[in-house]
Formats: sequence, structure tokens, C-alpha cells
Amino acid sequence: MAEDSRSRIMDYYSTQITKLIGELSKLPGIGSKSAQRLAFHIINMPKEQAEHLSAAIMEARQNVRYCRECCTLTDEELCPICKSDRRDHKTIMVVENTRDLAAYEKTGKYDGVYHVLHGAISPMLGIGPGDIRLKELMTRLQKEETQEVIIATNSNLEGETTAMYISKLVKPSGIRVTRIASGVPVGGDLEYIDEVTLLRALDGRTEL
Repeated sequence: MAEDSRSRIMDYYSTQITKLIGELSKLPGIGSKSAQRLAFHIINMPKEQAEHLSAAIMEARQNVRYCRECCTLTDEELCPICKSDRRDHKTIMVVENTRDLAAYEKTGKYDGVYHVLHGAISPMLGIGPGDIRLKELMTRLQKEETQEVIIATNSNLEGETTAMYISKLVKPSGIRVTRIASGVPVGGDLEYIDEVTLLRALDGRTEL
């Protein structure tokens, strides 16, 4: 069905337009209709604006890297949060991705630092502990005087599995391990949850 749809698009548009639509449709959450709308929006942009968009994409692709400390995405060796002396570096919140970090930052109420796993343990998908940034977390905990690790993985099977695994790894070190409260809906992704709910989940965190 998808192949038929793509072939019909090729009948409608020139090769260059079809190619642009095809590349845009590969982006997550972008279907055929959205790809067409984006393609024509880009084509109708002033040339200078299109060049800026193209340059921003290439520069981000070339320069964005993992923060040396927390593994979030940044264009510097250390991200702004890890560099800040106003943050509580003894409290680390573990999240699945940079979008979850951004969700908590928008609340403006959390003053600790983060560790970004870039995924969650999922045996069904073949994702094990070695496939996410757990080794970096444990190395970090050995170097720093961490007092609390707040596990803020998503409230789904993969997130809960990851939380329990981290708890078993960290607790023998004597560091306090907590889990954000169940105010976050089961199966909900942190990046889509409102700020009040996120704060309640943080304030109501429980020991693991």
C-alpha cells in the first residue's frame, strides 16, 4: 500500500519534488500528507531561509555530540547544565532521552543534574543494558559524590524494567535511589506530560 502511494506521488510531481517528499516522509511521525505539506512549504520559502534551514541541519549533524558527563546532546564538551555551578551535582535524575530532560527543565523547579540513557531496556526489541548509557552512569557515580539518583524513566514496561535494573546496580553503593511517583500515567511518555504532573511526580517520588 505504501509503495502504491509513493508511485502515485511520482505520477503527480517532478523528480526533485518526489525526492524531497520521500526524504521527509522518512522522519518519525511524518506521513505522506505531512511530507507533501512540508515539501511545498520548503519549496516556497525564500531562498535565503531555505539555505539557513539546510545549513542548520548540516551543522547540527556535524557538531552535536554527547555531553562528557550526562550524555545529553550538546555542541560542547559539557552541556550548560553540567557546566553550571548553580546546579546540585549531588542529585542525578536519570531519563531516557534528551526530550525528557527538556520536559523537566521546562518546569523550572528541578535544580539537580541529569543522566540521559538514550533508550530503555527492552528484551522484546533486543535492547539490553549494554545498549544504553548505563556504563557511563556507573562510571560517573564512582567519580562523583552523588547523594541521590532519581529514576525518571517512562511508566511503561521498558521504563519500569530499566528502573529496577538501575536500582539493583546503584543501591549497593549506598546512594539513595528513588523513583518518580505514579502521577505520570502508565504508558505515558514524559515529553508529552504537563509540567504540573511532572512536578507532582518528582515531589512524590518513592524509595526503590
